[in-house]
Amino acid sequence: MIDEVDLRMKAWVGRIATDAPVHLGVPDREALDRGVCLYLLELGPAPLTRAGKRGALQFTVCYLVTVGAETPERAHRLLGDLVFAAMGDKELEVDLSPVPAALWAGLRSVPRPAFRLRVQVRKEQPLAEVRCLSLVEGGCAPAPLLGRVVGPGDVPIPDAWVALPSLQLSTRTDAQGHFHFAHLPQGGSLGRLEVRAEGELLSVESEGLATGTSPVIIRMPVKEE
Repeated sequence: MIDEVDLRMKAWVGRIATDAPVHLGVPDREALDRGVCLYLLELGPAPLTRAGKRGALQFTVCYLVTVGAETPERAHRLLGDLVFAAMGDKELEVDLSPVPAALWAGLRSVPRPAFRLRVQVRKEQPLAEVRCLSLVEGGCAPAPLLGRVVGPGDVPIPDAWVALPSLQLSTRTDAQGHFHFAHLPQGGSLGRLEVRAEGELLSVESEGLATGTSPVIIRMPVKEE
């Protein structure tokens, strides 16, 4: 999981500092010639939600970010660009507190301008709150699949993407988080249900997922603002 975050952060830096190479490792003297250095400094707990609970398995990783370039002016400009870009990204947390001298000494590196960047690492878990209805018996044509997508506190999530990949069907939730699939094949399993909302992707595996008059309630593990 952390290696996936490494790749995501390298790609993020590449979009901002397009001409600068990105190095994962200790910010030593050689890193001054390597462009942007992302050093994995520490792991930490994920922030709690307002309800005091965590919605998924998650923790944070903290990178120490330093910049080197052919001139100090260019290095300073790239450093400022990265700080402002990180401040504008809701997935990132910027820490501009001074880096302790003991840390530089432990890294055997010369102190230089730097900032710390914290990113959440999440592992999705099966959603226990999804209610799967039994298949309609008797061979009759099934009723539409009804559902609702909500977030923390059961707040509806509008414009969430909902799909049944095996049937090549997709739709969007309305202002109240409701969705429905009106035309479904008769009999058999509907396969996997996927929901994408606010940067999260939830996949619900269920052999018994089918239609009925009661909506399927899907609670997405999204971060609260």
